[in-house]
Order: sequence, then C-alpha cells, then structure tokens
Amino acid sequence: MEVRLLRFGAIEVDGREYEHDIVIEGGRVRKRKKKPSKPYRNEFGHTPVSAAEELPWGGSRLIIGTGVYGSLPIMPDVTDEAGRRGVDLIAIPTEDACRLIASVDRREVHAVLHVTC
Repeated sequence: MEVRLLRFGAIEVDGREYEHDIVIEGGRVRKRKKKPSKPYRNEFGHTPVSAAEELPWGGSRLIIGTGVYGSLPIMPDVTDEAGRRGVDLIAIPTEDACRLIASVDRREVHAVLHVTC
C-alpha cells in the first residue's frame, strides 16, 4: 500500500489524494469521523483521537499518524482500549506512519492518519 504525506493538509493513498484525516482499515480507506471526539477539543486545544470514534480495531496493531508535527493528542481511553484488546498502539508523526504502512501487507493496515498539525 502506497501512502505518503503530500503536504500539510493532504495525503495520498495508492494514487488518490485526500485533504482530510483518513482511517485505513484492512486496506480500505475512509474519512475519519471526528465528531465523537469534538467535545474534548477545549481540554486538549485540538480535537484528539478518542475511543468514542470508529477506530479500526480489527488487527493486532493500530498505527496513529499524529500529524505533520506530531501534535495530534491521543486520549488515554484509546491507550486503555488498545491494551484491553491486546492491540499494539503505535503513535508517530504521519510521515513516519506512512513509511511504516508501506512495509505492511495492505490487509494488515489499521491506521488513523492526521494530515495537519
């Protein structure tokens, strides 16, 4: 699976450009629905990733691309849920997450990729 951060606010997956955060679940791409996490925005200064979102828990590893500068907050409930499920949580800047995804079979890719901050 070819994933690359094009610029601040844009990512490309297998030749298709997205100008919003995305979720990859077993190789399928969809828009990240942040609405369930928006109530926590004031607490974190940015809409964080929370367990209230539809996260791609289907694999043994969840990759979270934390943005261009690595600033995306991840709520403790995500870490707790990953532990409960036995999922290895990897939170790294989005560009690094893209390189990691390139080394994984597309069916094994479960990721949330933030394209700004």
